[in-house]
Formats: sequence, structure tokens, C-alpha cells
Amino acid sequence: MSDADPVLLDLSSGIARIRFNRPHVLNALDEHAIIAFKRAVETVAGDSTVRVVVLSGEGKGFLAGGDVGRFHSAGEAAAEVVTAIITPFHEALVTLTSLRQPVIAALHGAVAGAGLSMALAADLAIAADDAKFTLAYTKIGTSPDGGASWALPRVVGLRKAMELALLSDVIDAVEAERIGLVNKVVPAADLGAEVDRLAARLTQGPTQAYGRVKALLRTSLDHALPAQLEAEKQAFLGSVGTRDFREGVAAFVEKRKAHFEGH
Repeated sequence: MSDADPVLLDLSSGIARIRFNRPHVLNALDEHAIIAFKRAVETVAGDSTVRVVVLSGEGKGFLAGGDVGRFHSAGEAAAEVVTAIITPFHEALVTLTSLRQPVIAALHGAVAGAGLSMALAADLAIAADDAKFTLAYTKIGTSPDGGASWALPRVVGLRKAMELALLSDVIDAVEAERIGLVNKVVPAADLGAEVDRLAARLTQGPTQAYGRVKALLRTSLDHALPAQLEAEKQAFLGSVGTRDFREGVAAFVEKRKAHFEGH
């Protein structure tokens, strides 16, 4: 992997950092970037030492969506190009959202189109105060991809999701926090440090339990209460057999801080 690669992956101290690296086009995604992203996510999924994942973008923005210039240059072959981008993108997002590790999106500048879809796929989102959010799809005469149509109404409600998707208006970070698109807004200069603090905290947590929490919450809106209660029971029982559960219980009884290892 070199600094010229469209997606960079760094694995260190239990943190997997996936950074989009096409700053000359605000990290817009083409076929090569998508394949690189998919490989990065697959690498993370296969690495048991990873405790948390951080998504970020190089340059002036997080991710400005698909590479519209690439769509334009494809001409009559646009459908083939779009298929070559969307298919692995969606495969990567299925893997990303299935990770047991918490995924944090560090958002700044442009968070548009597939960039907003990517932010929605993360479990937690921290935004710089210079971040600008828009779905943007209708501005080029199309509809959302990247799971935005699934995630957005779950995050902000159907009525607000309709507004954002139909009008493709740009909203700032303060509004994004108000409607629940992001968890927290910080000064742009503090974004890296804030995300690092959160990532470090999560690396000290019960990773397997985090994975069960994620799975329960992501499926909850599709389950009737009896099915969700059964899923909760099975998840709890799954945790009971882990070393982290035994450590957590012992720490509680002994009135000390638990030292989780992610197992």
C-alpha cells in the first residue's frame, strides 16, 4: 500500500483506520477506490486484533459520493460503470455493518451522496463544525444507493428522510446533530483528537458484547417484540461464555474497573 492508493488502511493498537485518499476529487468513488475499500473492509473483518474501525477522508472533505466525472466520461457505458461501482460498494457495506467492532465515521467538509450513505453505515459519527451534508442524488437525476434509503428513515424518521432525499438540500453540522445524523460536533481542529479519544475508549471495551449490541439494535426495527426478546436472550447467553463477561462480573463484585480483552 502506498500514499497514492485510493484507500489507505492502517492497523495499529487495535484500531483499523480506513482513509479515503482521492483528495483531488473530494474522495469521490470510482471503480478502483471501491475495490480498494472493499478489500480494506475484508481485511478488517478477518483480523481478530481489531477492536474499533475509524473511517475518514483525506483533504478538504470526507467523501463527495460517486465520481460523477467518471459517469460522464463513460457515455453510453454509464450503466456498466455504475454497476461496477455499486455492486462491490454494497458488498463492502454489508461486511462493514456486520462487523462486531464499532465503526466510527470522522466527518469533515463534504459528506455527500455515497459519503452520507457511508456515514449512515457507521455506528457512531463525529462531525467537524465545517461538515456539510447532502444526499445529492436527485441533483443528478437518480436515487440513493449505499443503503441510504434503508438507514436514513431509521435514523431521522420517514418525513425528514423524504425531505432530505427529495430536495437534496445541504445541511450544516449543527442541523445534522439536531436531527440525529451525527452524535457530536466539534471544532474542525479538534476532530482528529476527539475521534482518537473515542476510538481508544472503545478499544478497552468488550468487543464481542459490542458486536451483539450492534446486531440487536440494527435488527430491532424489523422484529416483533417477542422475536426481539428471544434475540436478546440468545445474545446475552452468548456473552455469558466469554472471558470478558467473567471479567466484567468479577470487576463489578470486586468494585474495580474491568479490564476487557475483547474475548
